[in-house]
Amino acid sequence: MGSLDNTNHIDQLLPAFFANAPIGGSAIATDGGWRVVNPALARMLGYTVDELQSTSLEALTHADDLPAVTDGLRRLLAAGCETWAIEKRLRTKNSGYLWVHATTRLQRDAAGTPEHIITYVVDITTRKAADDEVRSSEEKYRRLFEAAKDGILIVDARTGHVVDANPFMSELTGYARGDFVGKYLWDIGPFADIAASKASFAELQAQDFVRYDDLPLKTADGRMVDVEFVSNVYLVHGTRVIQCNVRDITARKRMEREARLRERAIAAVSQGILITDALAPDQPIVYASPGFTAITGYSADEAMGRNCRFLQGPDSEPAAIGMVREAVARGGGCVVELLNYRKDGTTFWNNVSISPVKDDDGTVTNFVGVQTDVTVRRNLEAQYRQAQKMEAIGRLAGGVAHDFNNLLTVILSHAELLGEDLKPDDPLGAGLKEIGDAALRATELTRQLLAFSRQQVLETRVLNLNVVLAGLDRMLRRLLGADVEITLLPAAGLGNVVGDQGQIEQIVMNLAVNARDAMRRGGLLTIETANVELDLEYARVHHEVPAGSYVLMAVSDNGIGIDRDTLPRIFEPFFTTKAEGKGTGLGLATVFGIVKQSGGHIFVYSEPGAGTTFKIYLPRVRAAADLPSPLLPPAGSAGAGGTILLVEDEQQLRALATAILRRNGYVVLDAANGGEALLVCEQHGGNIDLLLTDVVLPRMSGRQLAERLAPLRPAMAVLYMSGYADDAVLQHGILESREAFLAKPFTPNTLTRRVAEVLRAWRAGGSARPTGQRDAPGPSPEVSGQPE
Repeated sequence: MGSLDNTNHIDQLLPAFFANAPIGGSAIATDGGWRVVNPALARMLGYTVDELQSTSLEALTHADDLPAVTDGLRRLLAAGCETWAIEKRLRTKNSGYLWVHATTRLQRDAAGTPEHIITYVVDITTRKAADDEVRSSEEKYRRLFEAAKDGILIVDARTGHVVDANPFMSELTGYARGDFVGKYLWDIGPFADIAASKASFAELQAQDFVRYDDLPLKTADGRMVDVEFVSNVYLVHGTRVIQCNVRDITARKRMEREARLRERAIAAVSQGILITDALAPDQPIVYASPGFTAITGYSADEAMGRNCRFLQGPDSEPAAIGMVREAVARGGGCVVELLNYRKDGTTFWNNVSISPVKDDDGTVTNFVGVQTDVTVRRNLEAQYRQAQKMEAIGRLAGGVAHDFNNLLTVILSHAELLGEDLKPDDPLGAGLKEIGDAALRATELTRQLLAFSRQQVLETRVLNLNVVLAGLDRMLRRLLGADVEITLLPAAGLGNVVGDQGQIEQIVMNLAVNARDAMRRGGLLTIETANVELDLEYARVHHEVPAGSYVLMAVSDNGIGIDRDTLPRIFEPFFTTKAEGKGTGLGLATVFGIVKQSGGHIFVYSEPGAGTTFKIYLPRVRAAADLPSPLLPPAGSAGAGGTILLVEDEQQLRALATAILRRNGYVVLDAANGGEALLVCEQHGGNIDLLLTDVVLPRMSGRQLAERLAPLRPAMAVLYMSGYADDAVLQHGILESREAFLAKPFTPNTLTRRVAEVLRAWRAGGSARPTGQRDAPGPSPEVSGQPE
């Protein structure tokens, strides 16, 4: 402590100073007790001056700050320093604390002895709070900076140097923090070759924000990553700082590519895809793919918000619709085929696969329907079923015709033989003629049945349809009458086909008469030819037609046309729209059979009131057309004679043929089958001039029999006979071999002429089957413009 005089001196000086000072002040004895406190300090702490002086510095100092205060005073008193400053907390009267900045100076007497300590106190509580807030903010920012999953670079806006880089920047690029700090951004590995890094800095001099949505970066290990680069300018303590955020968008870009791929894939899928809202009333459509538009003609906007049943029509199958409703009601899936309507009103068969979409709780939120247009398949199935039906009918018709031909041969032959024995004025002659005429009409019927069933024997050669049509022109004009105008449009350079000319002519005649009946008041009949190439797409739609080169013959009329219900049945045998007794229903069936047996294809296009067009496609060949065979002189029984081995399993027909041949001077050896024929041939010691055999025999065919006998009887001619060209005939090469053939039914005169013709040719060293030119067939009486 100083002397009393000194104290009095202080007491005289300090009151004025302390009383008026704007900041807190005090004089503290060297032992730490208050000597003087000014009102400002008392007010600062909430005390009166007297109350404050009754306390001590130690009692008011925050316990956490007391060691520092004690240490500072110790150093000050020990002459370690003359002044000392500290930020500390002082307790207020209400037990709170203020942050203060205390500046302390040691006052010494003249001898240098410490007298007291003068302290100036400033309240810095507000500043400390602000500092704490700044510090907390900086700490938060730093934690965010360090933990961010974006790469962050801090760049000095004045120089362009990187001043900081967060850990994820290193993780993203593979470069350490030291590779960034202190360098220009455009000199650092991943940004070195990217003009945007330098350009962005230049842009930031003029504006405060730069963004690059898709920037490829090459990492230290050579990987390429897609990043989003965003730069912002901030003011930090008045200094412009650039923060560059580098976000890895590789995964997002991949998902975007996958999403685009899914969209393109969905757009490329020919099936339609619909998504409906299962939770909304009436379950409206919420998505429709481009495939849906391609199938139905409705745009996505037109379908949105509507129930799928808007595609259904009055002829949709109730059972199929019920299946869909049941599946939707129980939240399950199903596959069903529905007859739906396109926007233009046309129908199509819609194969719909419906699947539910469930959320995590198992609730059905949506239904996905995948639609496939199966109209072509359904049509093909219908065509296949129709073909099976036609094939079955054909087999039945062929079998009936085969047996019927044998009976007709017997009837015709006996009628002719009896007629030859009657006198011209015999009253029985008229009856026999009626029998013969009826048998001939029956023969025509069997011929049509065989043509439909593709079992008629064809005498094929290379033909040019233009030549065939030119030969028919005059006959067609006489047949159709003056009220039908006929226009032939032959194509130049028309290719050739292989066919039976008589049967091709039969096709034209039948279709022409059919067209005439469809043009009840006259009209126009057009027949045109063309070379066509049917490609793979055509073959895909018309599955029975191989792609390739064809000759087209189209027969068109402008008649009444055919309705949609009738059109699929026009080639069915015995189907007719005529009144009872007006037609047999075999006209178009015959055309169909001839075309198919000739290796061709036939299609019909018609609408009520718009006429009808039949298009026939026959395979085109490169071979030159055959010249017509010259007519041979009539082959009667003159010069007849010889031995004939007759093989026929039908007993009645065998007996009849034997009688006819013997009546014409031939020696006949007969057998019921191949085994008997071999035995007869072995037992007969003389010559056998001709083998006359049916093609289809039990156990051994006629062809096999001829081959067995050929080494034994090399001088024997062969004449085959059959009522139809079934698989057995084709398998044994009768049509291809060009050997002699006699079609059933036949008359005695036909039989003897054919036998004499074959023997004469054989003995002359020629073909065993002379081919004469047949008369052009007339139209079938039942052919009509309306399907029969």
